[in-house]
Amino acid sequence: MSKSGSDNVVACLADGVAHGKAGRYVREMIESALGFATDGATIAELKLMSRALKELRTANAVFSRYKKSRKVAVFGSARTKPDQPEYAQAVEFGKKIVEHGYMLITGGGDGIMGAAQSGAGAEQSFGLNIRLPFEQAANPTIHGDPKLITFNYFFTRKLNFAKETSAFALFPGGFGTHDEGFEILTLMQTGKMPIVPIVMIDRPNGHYWETWRRFIQNDLLANGLVSESDFHLIHVTYDVDEAIRHIAAFYRNFHSYRWVREKMVIRIRKALTPSAVADLNVRFDEVFASGGLTQTGALEEEADDAHLHHLVRLVLVPHKRDFGLLRLLLDAINEAETAA
Repeated sequence: MSKSGSDNVVACLADGVAHGKAGRYVREMIESALGFATDGATIAELKLMSRALKELRTANAVFSRYKKSRKVAVFGSARTKPDQPEYAQAVEFGKKIVEHGYMLITGGGDGIMGAAQSGAGAEQSFGLNIRLPFEQAANPTIHGDPKLITFNYFFTRKLNFAKETSAFALFPGGFGTHDEGFEILTLMQTGKMPIVPIVMIDRPNGHYWETWRRFIQNDLLANGLVSESDFHLIHVTYDVDEAIRHIAAFYRNFHSYRWVREKMVIRIRKALTPSAVADLNVRFDEVFASGGLTQTGALEEEADDAHLHHLVRLVLVPHKRDFGLLRLLLDAINEAETAA
């Protein structure tokens, strides 16, 4: 088939299921899939790409029914036993976060994951399980639930944690917990995912996360490998109620943000007073690459987010090099005086 003929087939396939911007991206996916064949990809490579896309589509189909619900992800060891204090904390956290209107996401396994899941209940929780030769059978709470999704690849599983989660709660854990925690921090630090709360919960008088924080401070910060403002992205606590207050405070007025080219468009529920906007412009002057913070309605470029059209916008052009300071700005917006 000629290239023009192939292009027509792709266009017909895409237009048959989606139009507008959606049709454009469907066409790009079809073109990429066909490209693997012409690039001489091996069977193993084709199998990997095909399975990864199927996993992403399956997860998207499950989560799409719950788009209006904010979700909190819990990371922690699968080896934590029911008689350990961290286990009881995870049960309490799962129960209370659901009472505050959030749904819960865990890795679907036992230990901390199973504890949080039992507290939240299956109806309000998701399990993102991973096929492993050990440790990772689904916990009894989420086993058999349609919101249990099993992944073959860590990268597709991690993508869904990052894509679907409005806050992260980390309990003590092993390599996997640190891997997931560091990846989320890296994505936020580099602006590759939205800034959301990260709470690190330890047992009363425990030293797990405090030891971790000292390592970051004494070895990474002291050697110039991270920035001091990166610490604004995390919150260490020994109290479940404080962890939940920290998450809830982040969404007191702030709703979400998106990028429109170089502009950061922050959506808030209640407009700020002019004096509050002026104060933020003074306090966070170093954040702005040009201009300052302006309050407005939805931008024309946000037409695809029509369901958020009613929210007030705060628009700025920030330096994209210090997302820890942007976290402080979001906190200050939540604390700022709102108009009547």
